[in-house]
Amino acid sequence: MGTTENRPLAVVTGASSGIGLELARVFAAEGFDLVVAAENPAVEEVARELSTGGARVEAVRADLASYDGNEDLVAVVEHLGRPVDALAVNAGVGVGGDFVDDSDLRAHLRVVDLNIASAVHLAKRLVPPMVERGAGRVLFTSSVAATGPGPFHSVYAASKAFVASFAQSLREELRDSGVTVTALMPGPTDTDFFRRAGMEDTKIATGPKDDPADVAREGFDALMAGKDHVVAGSLRNKVQAATSRALPDPLKARAMRTLTEPGSATP
Repeated sequence: MGTTENRPLAVVTGASSGIGLELARVFAAEGFDLVVAAENPAVEEVARELSTGGARVEAVRADLASYDGNEDLVAVVEHLGRPVDALAVNAGVGVGGDFVDDSDLRAHLRVVDLNIASAVHLAKRLVPPMVERGAGRVLFTSSVAATGPGPFHSVYAASKAFVASFAQSLREELRDSGVTVTALMPGPTDTDFFRRAGMEDTKIATGPKDDPADVAREGFDALMAGKDHVVAGSLRNKVQAATSRALPDPLKARAMRTLTEPGSATP
């Protein structure tokens, strides 16, 4: 990637599939060059795909659940010598099942490392130069799951609540700096999430899902508009987010259990 182009530069994590892939596609279609990052080797094919449309794209294979993986991504971005105009912190993972009996501690800690630690790490490294320039946009992918307790995907839901809170806090700190921060809050989306999380036998996994391309477009539009957050996807997601503000946590937890408990899927 060169530095002679006047195209803006976006960094997108978790870009090998799902919402991250669709975000990368939207950025490329909207005239951005890209650094796309994921642990999956498919991210290299994503870079080749997006390059055919005229974007200059750098693929970075890195384990963003590790400190070194985040530093590797930052090093690539800094080596380009170009300002980051947009940062989409999207990489994330979930773990379903009974927290006490059915899941591995290391898997839960990986959720914390990827969903929380990586978001903080990349923000700490890549946002300060934006503030120094007085320009930039940051998008954190949270979830509607952040609006209430999440039994049977408890660490995931809590991690997304952290991301939503972190995004709003950082946004306020950066008010009047020229840098905006937006939280993207999708609901169930047609990605590989539920299979990877081991939640395929749940009611939420077998229910209606949103198109990740639509979710990505809503996230991009909210980012460009400088909104604080967007509940993306169906009206169902927006109703859930609005209702959550009025309901007590125990009631929300009981309602969520009916959707996420293993074996809750309709035969």
